[in-house]
Amino acid sequence: MYEFEIQNMTCGQCASTVEKAIKTADPEASASIDLAARTAKVETKDPAAINTAIGKAGYPSSFRQI
Repeated sequence: MYEFEIQNMTCGQCASTVEKAIKTADPEASASIDLAARTAKVETKDPAAINTAIGKAGYPSSFRQI
């Protein structure tokens, strides 16, 4: 499980875009988005690919294993 801190995620549409980016990078990933905290908890085997996809969607992010 990884927690991504996502910059610029300020609305529901932003959260939807981030979730779509996660699923595009790893269709097998399960994600829980917390808009208020600007985080996403993601179960994935490739966090770097997800981090890159979120960034390409316009939301710079960083992640850590939890």
